Amino acid sequence: MAGGRRWDISLVKSALSRLARAAALDQPGPYQLEAAIAAQHSLAPSYQATDWAAVRRLYDALMIMKPSPVARLSRAVATSHVDGPEAALAEVDGLEKDLSGYRLWHATRADLLSRLGRDPTANLRRALALATNPAERELLARRLASVP
Repeated sequence: MAGGRRWDISLVKSALSRLARAAALDQPGPYQLEAAIAAQHSLAPSYQATDWAAVRRLYDALMIMKPSPVARLSRAVATSHVDGPEAALAEVDGLEKDLSGYRLWHATRADLLSRLGRDPTANLRRALALATNPAERELLARRLASVP
């Protein structure tokens, strides 16, 4: 990662130790699965080096216990890294009815469209309109400004 690691390694190790103790009970619940997903991200040396197949398997298990459109959207992000953006776009488009008012649905769809060489402008504009966090708004505005 540019500028060094952003994770506090001692806290990551402590969290992984707790996660291992919980896993030893062999009674996984949704919080344990969410923690395991976070662990996959924290253990990866970079976003690109994340074990996306493992992340997707964890989301599959989470969807059995605690299905939600937002979890399905997150699973689609993992799908984009495992099976490519076209497969992920089909998953994301299937969530339009549930998430069309959610900024991250639009931002995710815009990213996938960009990766496919298609125009993300409409989704970037909608994500920007829905975003309230200044940092998110700045990122989305930069992405929108960079669309050819």
